[in-house]
Amino acid sequence: MAEVQTRHIVVWGQVQGVGFRNFATLCANNLGLKGWTRNLSAGGVEILIQGQVDHLELFIEQIRRGPKHATVTKLELQEVRNAQIFTNFSRRADGEKKDEF
Repeated sequence: MAEVQTRHIVVWGQVQGVGFRNFATLCANNLGLKGWTRNLSAGGVEILIQGQVDHLELFIEQIRRGPKHATVTKLELQEVRNAQIFTNFSRRADGEKKDEF
């Protein structure tokens, strides 16, 4: 069985109001990844994503491009160790409590 990893991603640029969370959800579901996404009050989009390393790399490539009307200017990426195991990928409400990971 392939190794499962978890990554915390914060995406900056023109990423709110352009369908970025829907795009991230579609990409994650197409790749069989788990986790969540939400808007940040500072204007970015936060993603916690979990799955096989090769699928995570494909997801990150897609997120760097973003949906049609988005402009990604910066991507903060961090590996998360000992994260909880997610069963699906969800779109969280703005300001919803952040998981400790």
